[in-house]
Amino acid sequence: MYPYDLLLGLDLYDIMLSLALIASLLLVRILGDRMEVKTKTLNLWLISAFVAMLGGLLSSVLFQAFYDYLETGVFEVSSGTGMTFYGGLIGGVVTFLIVNYGVGFFIDREHDNVKMTRCSFDIAACCITLSHAIGRIGCAFAGCCYGRQTDAWYGIYNVSLGYKTVPVQLMESAFIFLLFGVFLWRTLHGKTYNLALYLIFYGVWRFFIEYLRDDDRGASPVSFLSPSQLTALVLVFAGIILFAVLYITGKKKAGGDAAVSDE
Repeated sequence: MYPYDLLLGLDLYDIMLSLALIASLLLVRILGDRMEVKTKTLNLWLISAFVAMLGGLLSSVLFQAFYDYLETGVFEVSSGTGMTFYGGLIGGVVTFLIVNYGVGFFIDREHDNVKMTRCSFDIAACCITLSHAIGRIGCAFAGCCYGRQTDAWYGIYNVSLGYKTVPVQLMESAFIFLLFGVFLWRTLHGKTYNLALYLIFYGVWRFFIEYLRDDDRGASPVSFLSPSQLTALVLVFAGIILFAVLYITGKKKAGGDAAVSDE
């Protein structure tokens, strides 16, 4: 790990986070063009994605402050408050939906049809996994989200703790890069359900990888689960619901198209 300032007060965590956000915006543009999304809709997605990033950053800090409250009993937001991925994901998704389907309704009423909705979800899965994988490398540099203490050869020395830990950040980054590759291939080949699959696969992964992590985030309402494990189960449940909704709406659309064709 290397939690030291490099340039203008920025450390490698800040640099990797910035790279993750920029890469996501570029990917939206590239995939949108590749899938022939009309310019008005694509610009709306870019604006929504940018605002969602800001909302996600704010939410990630608030979630971390809440985790700190569970551990210490003090809720405080300051320059020393960290960020948590779950907070960023939830806040970012909610912000994107509000902007894209709220404000966007008055700009382009055609953008929210079934085909474009599924397309935006599939592209979102690619962007989230790419930025998440890059961001986790930043976590490894910063020494946050660390694993259990270990003396094994694969351990990473944590400057703040003074001992080696299991590199769960890099393990998670590798797993998510794999998901990114799968979702990118699926998107380019017209396959859907990617966002639902992301929620399910990542939720399952996060639930079990938590057993190797050692950064205490306090207690959860379920005594034998950590807050992150409980949230992981919620993600899996949400992914299953989203998959079912997309499947049902897809079937209805296919049936409606067939009826129009018969007429």
